[in-house]
Amino acid sequence: MPAYGFFVEFEAREGKEDDVAQFLVDAKALVDAEPGTLAWFAFRLGPASFRIFDAFETEEDRETHLQGKVREQIELRGGELFSVPPTITPVDLLATKLPG
Repeated sequence: MPAYGFFVEFEAREGKEDDVAQFLVDAKALVDAEPGTLAWFAFRLGPASFRIFDAFETEEDRETHLQGKVREQIELRGGELFSVPPTITPVDLLATKLPG
């Protein structure tokens, strides 16, 4: 059962909303290559507000993801895409339901 997660908040720069949406769609391929990431959801809350929620079984898996390819891309393109730096909040999961 996943016990650890991240809740990540993004705000797109004006005019970059579609680029942020595509950035998140493209990020899924990077996450697919991470065996320790058990669940990963990217979603939009409003025109310029985006979020990611992901889940991990171990703290080590969560830390590996935090230092991984998605983080590299956020750092590489953040100034171009986001109006403020993303807020990354570690969370402890209390209950989960996943397939399998």
